[in-house]
Order: sequence, then structure tokens, then C-alpha cells
Amino acid sequence: MTKKLNKAYKFRLYPNEKQKEYFAKTFGCARFIYNKMLSDKIDYYKLEKATLNNTPAQYKKEFEWLKEVDSLALANAQMQLRTAFMSFFKRKGVGFPKFKSRHRNKLSYKTNNLKGTIAVFDNIIKLPKIGLIKAVTHRDIKGKIKSATISQTPTGKYFVSILVEYEKDIKQVKSNKIVGLDFSMKDLYVSSDNEKANQNHYFRKSLDRIKLAQKSLSRKVKGSNNRNKQRIKVARVHEKVSNQRNDFLHKTSTNLVKNYDAIIIETLDMKEMSKHLNLGKSVHDNSWAMFTDMLKYKLYEAGKQLIKIDKWFPSSKMCSGCGNVKKELKLSERIYKCEKCNLVIDRDYNASKNIKRAGIVQLAW
Repeated sequence: MTKKLNKAYKFRLYPNEKQKEYFAKTFGCARFIYNKMLSDKIDYYKLEKATLNNTPAQYKKEFEWLKEVDSLALANAQMQLRTAFMSFFKRKGVGFPKFKSRHRNKLSYKTNNLKGTIAVFDNIIKLPKIGLIKAVTHRDIKGKIKSATISQTPTGKYFVSILVEYEKDIKQVKSNKIVGLDFSMKDLYVSSDNEKANQNHYFRKSLDRIKLAQKSLSRKVKGSNNRNKQRIKVARVHEKVSNQRNDFLHKTSTNLVKNYDAIIIETLDMKEMSKHLNLGKSVHDNSWAMFTDMLKYKLYEAGKQLIKIDKWFPSSKMCSGCGNVKKELKLSERIYKCEKCNLVIDRDYNASKNIKRAGIVQLAW
């Protein structure tokens, strides 16, 4: 079956000083229009008890400098605000839209491809309003370019993410090789084949370096050149940790997709887990949500399946041998001992076998 898919290609940009100035201006304008529209919506609702339908175009007379940047960047900022409101009204647990800070938020803007305004050549990328920019185009793009998101990292690097739509003939693979994965704080996961991901915990290993760099930053005078230099050093440590983690997750997820036809996992709320169990650093270091997202799109593209079982399924408390369910099981108990059939087994391995069994039932349905 031929299906339309979206894929993003990320490339490093090397803008000149004039192009850097334009990017900074566009980042600021996109943030300004988002905050201004949000502020006006709040004020209007307080007065009229109704929704204000404002657009970026109506602000250009008062703020003429908005005309200097890509109008589609402003339109996409409006769409982001609209999405934020929709999420607030429709999804539980999503808070009211917040104002974007110059210091805390990511520097980025999104623009769309209109009749070839975005194009990728050999180590050159064309973008609206700015023209040709030097880049490292290390991969060939296949498909129709839809949009581009330009971003700047805290270390001062520039990137562009090109969103492409393409068609692919996806043939559904019969689920012969199936595996269950149980989330593990130590190893990322333990599989029903008794294999572990052996997560390297890059953040934990770099914690001492981060603390020293952060301590040095706190001693610098605010607004000074030395503080800015130290801020970049701190950002580089975090950036390296992020790159190491992403590389590990991509390689691990790709290996699983190659070896199995169906992967079964539990539906976990990582935010609640980190909050109630006081395991924020460990949860962040594992990036389980990012890992499962990678599995999802890679399996779909390969014609394979990702099965999620209910989070209330007692995978840890159930015996994988006889099916007996314990009433209580402490988090500190790493070995599962069945009171009924006397099975002694690693807790995570036991859970992964139960997850696999429950997933096979869902596949049968």
C-alpha cells in the first residue's frame, strides 16, 4: 500500500554576518508576535469575555520593522499560538499558553515552501527572504519540500530542519518475531529475550563537569564578556550529552526494528514517574519517550507494529510462570519470587515476558 509520509532532514548552516543578523531579527519578531497576540487575547477576554481573532498583518502598521522579516515566520508563530490554545482546551494536564522568553526559549522560526522558495543544493540551502546559505548537505533529500525550521543552539550553531513529504509502498510484515520491552531505570529496557540496552547514562557521567562549569558561570558578573564565554562552555557540555544520547537511542531503536517484526511496550507516564518517585535525573537521562517515538515511526515505515499495553497491567507483580499476581511489590525488590510456583527471576525480565504475552493477545485481536 502506497502511503504519504513526512520526514525531516537536519543540516548545519554556516551563515555570514549579514545572514546571522537576519536570523536574529526573525527569531525576535516571531517571538514578539507570539507574545503580543497572546497578550492582546488575554486583555480582550478580560474586557469582552470573548475570543479575539487577531493576525500578524494587523500589527505591521504599528510595528513597521515586522515587514523586514519573512511573513510566513510570523504566520507560523500565529499557528503555534493557536495550537497552544487548542491543546489547553482539549487535552488534560496541558497548561495555559505561556509567554516566550528571550533567554529561556529556543531560538527558532518556521517558514513554508512556496513555489521553490526553499531548495537544497550541494552544500547550499535556499531560504525565503535571505537567499542562498552555506550548509553541509550530507544527505540526499527525496520528496517534496514542505517547510523549513531554522534554529540556533545555545552554543551559537545554526541548523535547518527540512520537512519533506514522500510516498512509500509500505508492505505489512507478518509478526513472526515479537519482543516485549520493560522500562528499566538502569539499562533503558530489559527485553523478553533477556537482553538489555545497557544505557550509558551520559548525563550522570558528565554531572561533575556540568557542576564545575555551572559553578564557574555563577561567579561571573552578569552582562560581562567572561560570563558569556562561560555560558557557551556550559552549553557545550549539555550539547555533547544530548548528541551522545540521541546517537545511542537512534542506533538502539534501529537495531530493534531490524531484528523484530513487532515490539510491545507499556504505556508509561514519565512525568508522573519522575515527580512521585523523585527520579527526575534518571528519567531524563534515559529519554524513554524519545526512544518510543523513534520506535514508532521506524516500525511504521518498515511495515511493522508497535503495541502499547495498558499502564495498569500488572506486569511487575504478575508471575511469568504461573500467572499469579502479588498484592504488593516494593520498588527496591529487584528479584521476583513467586509464592505459588516458587519461580525466582529478575524483576524486569519477568515483567518483559508478561508484557510480551499481553501484547500477543492484542495482536490476535
